[in-house]
Amino acid sequence: MSFKEITYEEDGPIGIITLNRPDDGNMFTETMCHEIRDCIEGIRRETRTRVVVLTGAGDRFFCIGGRKDGMEDTKLYAGVLPTLEMYEAIDKLQKPVIASVNGFAVGGGNVLQMVCDVTIAKESAVFRQVGPMMGSFDAGYGTWYLEDLVGKKRAKDIWYTNPKIKADEAQRIGLINRVAPDDQLKEKTKEYALEIAERGAFALASIKGAFNARHGGVGGLSRVTHDLLLSQYLGTEEQKELNASFGERRKPDPSKIGG
Repeated sequence: MSFKEITYEEDGPIGIITLNRPDDGNMFTETMCHEIRDCIEGIRRETRTRVVVLTGAGDRFFCIGGRKDGMEDTKLYAGVLPTLEMYEAIDKLQKPVIASVNGFAVGGGNVLQMVCDVTIAKESAVFRQVGPMMGSFDAGYGTWYLEDLVGKKRAKDIWYTNPKIKADEAQRIGLINRVAPDDQLKEKTKEYALEIAERGAFALASIKGAFNARHGGVGGLSRVTHDLLLSQYLGTEEQKELNASFGERRKPDPSKIGG
């Protein structure tokens, strides 16, 4: 896959999407949103990749929001950044997505990492919502998902007062999962991804679908009851191999758990 504003590479079972506008804070544009959506759709259609990592180019910014430059001057859909398409693609992908936060995650960039399944960040990373300070807001993914992560009172405080949250505090309050030394983020992200990749692909997809059903309405529920029905999983080669390897205290045979 070839793109203008992101890069994509595969490292074994890991697919790595990099927001590639470091000179502009890796801010997403209409093009970037569509490219992330299209890249994830491509990943959905293959079985090589077990886990996806989303990160930013450079060592200062994960993503600090979005720009509407070049978009049509209208209040209709053509004038709205297609961020929801990007968020929805991450939500619907039947593979875990890890946000590897390599710097500032601000505004839409913070929402982007929240939408990912799990987050690892370097120690110097900073998280912030700034919408009400600059005439903007995200009263959807940015509020519901933040409340799920840190609780309603704290989520409201983050949106109302717009504090800068350092990585250690972000981990303490549940905004992110893990923190890595600045010079070890890439290494620790790969370790995290490989750890997840050893789990059953079907089982992880089912779990992710179940989590998403809470906010996904009929679409989310259908993904659990139709696409990922657990009754179709028990007795499969993957389930038997995982059960056996766990009981025998060994790593599972990769050839038997990815099909």
